[in-house]
Amino acid sequence: MGQTSINCISHYVLVVAVCLAALMLCNIIIYLYLDSMVQTGTEPRTTHVGCPPQHFKMTTMTNCNPWLQCEQIAAEVHRLKLIGQGAVKKVYLAEWKSQKVAVSKLSSEDYLEDFLHGVSMLKLLQGARVVQLVGFCPEDNTLVTEYHPHGSLLNLDVVLSREQHQHLNTWQSRLMLAMDYVSILHYLHNSPAGCRVMCDSNSLEKTLSQFLLTSDFHLVVNDLDALPQVDKSRGLFVKCGHRQLTGDFVAPEQLWPFQNDDKPFSDDLMLGYDEMTDIWKIPEVTQFLIGSVPGGDLVHFHLFQIHYQCKKVEPKLRPSALEVLTVYQSVHSNMVRDNTGFREML
Repeated sequence: MGQTSINCISHYVLVVAVCLAALMLCNIIIYLYLDSMVQTGTEPRTTHVGCPPQHFKMTTMTNCNPWLQCEQIAAEVHRLKLIGQGAVKKVYLAEWKSQKVAVSKLSSEDYLEDFLHGVSMLKLLQGARVVQLVGFCPEDNTLVTEYHPHGSLLNLDVVLSREQHQHLNTWQSRLMLAMDYVSILHYLHNSPAGCRVMCDSNSLEKTLSQFLLTSDFHLVVNDLDALPQVDKSRGLFVKCGHRQLTGDFVAPEQLWPFQNDDKPFSDDLMLGYDEMTDIWKIPEVTQFLIGSVPGGDLVHFHLFQIHYQCKKVEPKLRPSALEVLTVYQSVHSNMVRDNTGFREML
């Protein structure tokens, strides 16, 4: 009788141990799955991955095509309407073999150097984080890129308010966009063309206009006209333009240091700075991206510490874009897991 009881207890303990082990294994699998979703989710779907260098492939194309040259652009690309205009270039919606493309034309010869810099950066930085180059003609300074119908990131709230996209207006989708944004900064700061700083970002609106919202709701950087290089080993730093910058959006090191002394601005007296100016701006951009959706307050709470570090007055004390991205990924993974567990308990 005693031996039978001992056997029953042993069997019961064994069953409980196996069940607990199975439960722990399931939790580990779920965690790894969610974590992989976050890791892969930061990668936008790109149609030209796998194409040889200097080739493109848009969504509905089955084969890669070499970048269009002057003769092809003149004969095969047909402008439809003007969709944007800035100091450097005018942008048109156009068509190439039934494919919608964007055509950029130099607005003024005064900005030729900026325009050509943007083209050279576009060629050097082609990849998942950058708008796809379709062709370029140096004879008349015509640039052709992939067209994204949602337009710039300035349109985010308008796009997400449309009935067909309202299901994406969640903290999950918006945080993924913030992860895309920081991923782009990390790529630019460690690019094949060296460490590059986004100088055309002196206000929130100007910064948002540099990015396009893709049809599958990711971000690509589009405007590369002002992307100077930092090389600390050579003592090479940048100054974003030659005019005085003001406001809270730009980093402290970009402001005129003698303003309180009533000393007139002099570009010659301004010190150069590095990519940490981009890090300073992350909290404001992310605040816009998260918006006021349910769960957004909790996202901001979890990001408070890393955003506090981004706002350190001393640039060297700010985190790198990769460090910020790692925190974003962790917050996303943990919140998704917590949400999943809460739903299972209901």
